[in-house]
Amino acid sequence: MYFERFYDPDLAQASYLLGCQKTGESLVIDPVRDIGPYLNAAAAQGLNITHVTETHVHADYLSGSRELAAATGATLLLSGEGGPAWAYAFAHTGLHHGDTFMVGNLRIDVLHTPGHTPESVSFLLTDTPRGDQPVMLFTGDFVFVGDLGRPDLLDEAAGGVETRFVGAHQMYASLRDVFLTLPDFVQVWPGHGAGSACGKALGAVPATTVGYERALSWWAPLVQAGHEQAFTDELLSGQPDAPLYYGRMKHQNRDGPALLGTVSALPELDPATVLARVQAGARLIDTRPRAEYQQAAPTGSVNLPDGLTLETWAGWLLDPAREYVLLARDGQAEALRRRLWMVGIDSVVGWIESPAGLGTRAVPPLPVTALPEHPGALLLDVRRQTEYQAGHLPDARHLHAGRLPWALDSLPHEREIIVYCQGGARSAAAASLLRAEGFQVSELAGGYDAWAVAR
Repeated sequence: MYFERFYDPDLAQASYLLGCQKTGESLVIDPVRDIGPYLNAAAAQGLNITHVTETHVHADYLSGSRELAAATGATLLLSGEGGPAWAYAFAHTGLHHGDTFMVGNLRIDVLHTPGHTPESVSFLLTDTPRGDQPVMLFTGDFVFVGDLGRPDLLDEAAGGVETRFVGAHQMYASLRDVFLTLPDFVQVWPGHGAGSACGKALGAVPATTVGYERALSWWAPLVQAGHEQAFTDELLSGQPDAPLYYGRMKHQNRDGPALLGTVSALPELDPATVLARVQAGARLIDTRPRAEYQQAAPTGSVNLPDGLTLETWAGWLLDPAREYVLLARDGQAEALRRRLWMVGIDSVVGWIESPAGLGTRAVPPLPVTALPEHPGALLLDVRRQTEYQAGHLPDARHLHAGRLPWALDSLPHEREIIVYCQGGARSAAAASLLRAEGFQVSELAGGYDAWAVAR
């Protein structure tokens, strides 16, 4: 058997390639939209991708399952357990609890494990040449290392009404009736790691086992003792803010992400063309470091630095219906474009390397010591709700950065807005969006941390 894990550190997302080396068949679980790594890995091992599947209708990234199946001719196998609301709307073979399919000599048993979402399934792998005992369980957003998938996501981002309580009940039952019935030695490979907003305390190591979670997780004693209400209370408390783009992703993944197919190379544009594009409604994504952007911010640009948060912040702040131009280092534009695909930002029309000729101005952050000079400003806290509750500037309004584009109409154009986060990174990106939208905005240098030290 061949096994390979692929991991996107920005989205804290894991996908998997499983191959039968005897027959040359392979399966990909939970692929992202940039399918090149799977094609390359399979080819390097002499495998053909014959099956593609996913554990549930994803919300935090745009799925590559449809793309990969279309590119390879693989059988697309998707959950049929979601009911009318979460039934996949494009061609596929439905999977139900108790189904089994073979990938060469690898047997995959389908387990319906609702809780995070109604349609969630897990895949139990048996390497039949080695024996009849299961080896691995691919849980998606059901069981993480040290945590569980949040059941409130449909309420928070996809228009659900009080579905969290149904989800918590389903999660409890899935753990009791499915997960805890498996042998302790079964390896557990989840769909996310530390940093994902699909849970609240995910572990940083890539995998766990059924036995380890049975012995040391916070939830196992509650489930084994039959304390469902205590389990529900703990599961639903303290969940992180769900960015509102999750709702868009969830519906796009259910209805069928647009196929990218063969994509032409991204053209380099001259300043005049970029300005014309921006004048016509396109937006410039400035991927330079924050300090460089603050020294020379192009008019109408959003600062999303080329780093570990690019995809997440793009999902938070960018409208997929708009055209975009990348301001990026030579040789980086194509890779950045592919990362934007992860959150459905497909309309990138070109790139430029330098801000020269684009009409720039300095936008230095506001020192904490200068706050008294801005008595009429609106203080806007764009951190997570839990951060805000732990301490915030007096009279500050809380609005998580992942909800900012949906709340622009609630913000004053006639009043200065001072944006802050914990240390200054998130607020810089959020402030750049507000600036591009025509608000009078500054960002607080050093964020809440700097204010807490100075007060």
